[in-house]
Amino acid sequence: MEQIKRLKYFVDGQWLESKTEKYMPIYNPSTGDVIAEAPCCTADEVEAAIQSAKAAFPAWSNTPVMKRTQVLYKFRELLIEHMDELAELCALEHGKVLSEAKGDILKVKEPVEHALSAPSLLMGDAMRDTSSGYDTTLYYEPVGVFGGIVPFNFPGMIPMGWMVPCCIVSGNTMVLKLASMTPMTAMRINELLVEAGLPKGVVNLVTSSRVEADLLLKHPDVKGITFVGSTSVGLHVYKEASSTGKRVQCLCEAKNHALVLNDAALERSARGIINSSFGCAGERCMALPVVVAQEGIADKLVELLKKFAQELTLGPAYLPESKLGPVVTAKHKESVINWINKGIEEGATLVLDGRDAKVEGYENGFYVGPTILDNVTEEMTVGTQEIFGPVLCIKRVKTFEEGLQIMNNNPFANGSVIFTQNGYYAREFAKRTDGGMVGVNVGIPVPVGVFPFTGHKLSFFGNLHCLGKDAFRFFTETKAVTTRWFDEEEMKATEVDTWDGSVGGGV
Repeated sequence: MEQIKRLKYFVDGQWLESKTEKYMPIYNPSTGDVIAEAPCCTADEVEAAIQSAKAAFPAWSNTPVMKRTQVLYKFRELLIEHMDELAELCALEHGKVLSEAKGDILKVKEPVEHALSAPSLLMGDAMRDTSSGYDTTLYYEPVGVFGGIVPFNFPGMIPMGWMVPCCIVSGNTMVLKLASMTPMTAMRINELLVEAGLPKGVVNLVTSSRVEADLLLKHPDVKGITFVGSTSVGLHVYKEASSTGKRVQCLCEAKNHALVLNDAALERSARGIINSSFGCAGERCMALPVVVAQEGIADKLVELLKKFAQELTLGPAYLPESKLGPVVTAKHKESVINWINKGIEEGATLVLDGRDAKVEGYENGFYVGPTILDNVTEEMTVGTQEIFGPVLCIKRVKTFEEGLQIMNNNPFANGSVIFTQNGYYAREFAKRTDGGMVGVNVGIPVPVGVFPFTGHKLSFFGNLHCLGKDAFRFFTETKAVTTRWFDEEEMKATEVDTWDGSVGGGV
């Protein structure tokens, strides 16, 4: 029997063997086989990662931004060169089908391209004669060491797209706590980043339990935390880290809804919903797990959704013909099935059942087939809590207003969608929905990376979102410098104004 590969952790530019006695299994979800083990790094090893990032910060922060961007230019080239390899690795360890896994890697490249705008986006502001003879210049400066805490569902995009590029191009350093279930894609991408010329210590990678990860939240040498994961953990991260004065952004759970009106382009809308609901096996915070259907088209819509869902080919992630892959672990499969059972117990109508999904030759894989629950009401938890699996709930309403109210009643507000050909309702929806990212006939309303990822309510804790201009503000702090140069007469002055130039224009 082939020996299971034990992964290392990355500190100070080196891959190191952990001294831990605890290793966490990494599965191939398509087969159920263990393919590697990730170390539960010790507290001392997490401390070493923090100190490495701290030691690297002075030189990196003083590296001109033009030179920092050169590293990312080369990194982008390497991402393109290794795109297929990285997509296959992502599919192997996570279970996304190949097209989705390639999208994951493309969503690393996209934020890198945004980060290449750093020379412009890090430019400050200046004004001459803010008061007579006084000039003021505003600078954006790097902050220090950031901690990144990563979920399992996007092994490439979240750590190496959302977190690393804008952080390091702004002059900061980082310690990434990777998801122990899916760390290999980010580890390989990090090797490309090093190949691109990143100095040692600027990015450090560990895998650990929550106990060791909590060290990042309290450590005085860590100046900020970026987190993606569940709302319960996100709230803990936000409270702990912000209580020590750190800047924090926590991107959390969602239960995105789509409102389908009677005038929607029904077949095209249904295909968009299938893609949004069952893509990545529903394991994404911008999935579309709830459709709010106006009664006039509800029956026809459910019929189309069932038909199109049954056309999805369930299979191993790395086979080109597969259109729906497995979920990430056996434990998560059990959780999703328990949610389906819960929905049935609560009174939902089971339209399509994926609980007993099997793939010939891959019987031990973690497969859940597409599942549709109709007649879901607001009293049912299956329609209000995040399931994170290929389960679609249908809620039925009479009017636009009723549908909008149901959507806004949800405690989460990452995304919201409307399918309609009516401009008035589309405009009203975009204005009045609580969702931070809004789609009009767009099932996954994630904007490209030059815009921020703007979740609201219990989907986000913090002030500045990831990506877009928000990312550069999050990863920098402002410094205003006011300057006064004396002429010969003023050098002889015996009195100085009380406000010394800080009242613009004087009296």
